Amino acid sequence: MSEFAFFRFKSANMLTDDEERHREEMISLTEQVLDSRGIECDARIAKISEDRLRDILEEVRRLRRKKKKNYLLSDDIKSNEEHKDIENDEGEVTYIR
Repeated sequence: MSEFAFFRFKSANMLTDDEERHREEMISLTEQVLDSRGIECDARIAKISEDRLRDILEEVRRLRRKKKKNYLLSDDIKSNEEHKDIENDEGEVTYIR
């Protein structure tokens, strides 16, 4: 179902190059958005206006940005913990926020 939506996005030239390269991620997020909106079959996706399709894509992009932000924050926390561990091994006092 969401693959069809992805191809509608692509055929309408709505996707960026990055979004096209990360096809599987976009399909997964599109699936989540379509499920939340109660859209369950290709026939309904085929009949959706381009404006509604753009709304769906914008919601997919918001989810993708949120997912990236959470990923970057968790990586930053991990790198800070590794840095603190190194400081502790050297006997220095660590800075705690």
